[in-house]
Amino acid sequence: MDVRTAVGDELRALWSDGRGISLVVVASAWGLLVGTRMIYPVVLPYLQDTYGLSLSVAGLLVTVLWLFGSLGQLPGGLLADRYNERTLMAVSTVIVALALGVVVTAASPIALFLATAVWGLGHSLYPIARITFLSNQYTDRLGSALGVTMATGDVGQTILPPIAATIAAAVAWQAGLGFVAPLLFLGGFAIFFTLPTTSTASPSEADEAEDTTSLRDALGVLTELRNPAMGFMAVILFLYIFIWQSFTAFYPTYLAAEKEIAPSTASVLFGLFFAVGVVVKPVAGAAYDRIGMRALLVSVLVPPVAGFALLPAIDSVWLLVGVTALISTMLGSGAITQSYLADSFSEEMQGTGLGVIRTATATLGAGGPVLFGVIAEYGFFDQGYVALAGIMAVVILLTLRMPDT
Repeated sequence: MDVRTAVGDELRALWSDGRGISLVVVASAWGLLVGTRMIYPVVLPYLQDTYGLSLSVAGLLVTVLWLFGSLGQLPGGLLADRYNERTLMAVSTVIVALALGVVVTAASPIALFLATAVWGLGHSLYPIARITFLSNQYTDRLGSALGVTMATGDVGQTILPPIAATIAAAVAWQAGLGFVAPLLFLGGFAIFFTLPTTSTASPSEADEAEDTTSLRDALGVLTELRNPAMGFMAVILFLYIFIWQSFTAFYPTYLAAEKEIAPSTASVLFGLFFAVGVVVKPVAGAAYDRIGMRALLVSVLVPPVAGFALLPAIDSVWLLVGVTALISTMLGSGAITQSYLADSFSEEMQGTGLGVIRTATATLGAGGPVLFGVIAEYGFFDQGYVALAGIMAVVILLTLRMPDT
């Protein structure tokens, strides 16, 4: 079977039984949400000028976005197990749109930080609901469906930051960030009016069960983590998130400040990082369904080790294109690790289980941007990327100790 036939068969399977429209809507809204979040690193220099933020404080601002985006995933997972995922995802996009309105009109750094926290909380309702919804829709192709939504997220992260950079340079940073809000409102309405209801319990039944089961379910997840494979995967996910958030928070700033690259070019290179993910993520998701986890995960994590190590020594824009592409293969790990974790929990505990793990790992990983900002402020930008290469090597060693399935 040639590649085109395999791809065609996969797409037809994803579109079958009326599921295709739901997948398109969920993936498109996800692309808007994560693409909007990646506008922050692009407008970070403008925020530093407007509010007088140092690199470390700017890193703290990004950390706040990621921190609250992770803290809300445990309650988001609990809600996804008990209520309609359609409503959760629609509410998520609307809250983010409203929070963006406050961010772009914030009169002080405190207001900026508070609005950023609300933005993160709104965003946190979407990821687990998206996964449990797709798990119900695609019981035999979760890896492929999740890979497609992640790839669509990378389309948003590829397209939106350069657009935002252009608008910010031509008009104002507020316009560069705020133009996404109407699109998010539209995405929320599309979710609510096109997706089927998947919850199996009525709200009253869920309310009665929630108080007696939430703590027990969370403790049950902690018991599952005593399984060495699950524990290793949680550590791998934490280290990956730490690296990814540290890199993405300051890459445009690093290119402009250390490599003396124009902000518009830096935003295109930043978009390239996610553009490669458009290809890598669905391929990794489909491959997970067929060949297992361990070898596949190692294959997408080895190139970033070389990329991070080479980055400080490269100044040519064209060579930076190649290095950025090497680093970006790590984006394929998301479809692998999250599919593995989703498959490891029962259907009843899937949302809670993913919520516990994602909240714990992403909360710890959210410290990456502020730590990296402190390192950069002390003049060790280059050494920070070499350190990321070392951490990625540790992730690979941990992966080699995992079972293949």
